Amino acid sequence: MWMKTVFWGLLLFMLVATTMAVEYGARSHNSGPWSWCDPATGYKVSALTGCRAMVKLQCVGSQVPEAVLRDCCQQLADINNEWCRCGDLSSMLRSVYQELGVREGKEVLPGCRKEVMKLTAASVPEVCKVPIPNPSGDGAGVCYWVAYTDA
Repeated sequence: MWMKTVFWGLLLFMLVATTMAVEYGARSHNSGPWSWCDPATGYKVSALTGCRAMVKLQCVGSQVPEAVLRDCCQQLADINNEWCRCGDLSSMLRSVYQELGVREGKEVLPGCRKEVMKLTAASVPEVCKVPIPNPSGDGAGVCYWVAYTDA
């Protein structure tokens, strides 16, 4: 009797696992809900111009005007797929570096090192109280991979 139960349990597990694999495109190297954020699939990355200004101001220690903060938070909240918010912040950061001709370990702006700007950008969702997926479940709204990769 228990062998039948084990057999049916394994069969059910395989059915569910197969369905999930098909749903998330398991054969793809970039599968899961974050794959919807890939510009190659037609996703339009948000420029986040308000966040760009906010991150630059915060990084050099300047006061961020309320209007700039509000614009940034609204632009981030307007990204309908919360899985795409950190990716768009990372893209915004790369465009800032490109615009300023920044190399690894250099100052992005006078008084603002690249590492500080990365941490500042990564914390934008927490500052704005805009939800992002957080697999660690610790409740923090920080884009860790933006802070700890070469964005």
